[in-house]
Amino acid sequence: MKLTDLLKTDTKAAGKEHVAEKIMNEPFTEQQLRDAWNQYAEQRKKYQAEFQMLSQPYQLNDKQIIVTLLSPVHETMLDNIKVELAGFLRDKLKNSNIQVTGVLTQSDDKKIIYTNRDKFDYLADKNPILKELKDRLGLDTDF
Repeated sequence: MKLTDLLKTDTKAAGKEHVAEKIMNEPFTEQQLRDAWNQYAEQRKKYQAEFQMLSQPYQLNDKQIIVTLLSPVHETMLDNIKVELAGFLRDKLKNSNIQVTGVLTQSDDKKIIYTNRDKFDYLADKNPILKELKDRLGLDTDF
């Protein structure tokens, strides 16, 4: 086998892939996307965390699907299945331009109160007179 033979077969294969891309450019509706998305989510149902993430709302901007992520853990999970998900959607919807991205939303979760100091600070924020009372009586919040 000659080196030129390898180059010739590579250009033929590249040409076939290019033709395949042109063929897979069919338009799709939001309902078709929703059906394909739900079908993929059902396949991932045994992985509860992934299924929950895929159940979150998403937005469609042209051919880009933006998934709303609630935590950095969801971001990692999406990164792990993004290629498979995009491939599944491209096959089902016959459109090779579909892209899947995730956007991490900031949640308004308040700090979780664990220690006695946290409890006191939380209550003192609600009622500032508690700080004055603590100082006058010389009390220690870390008991």
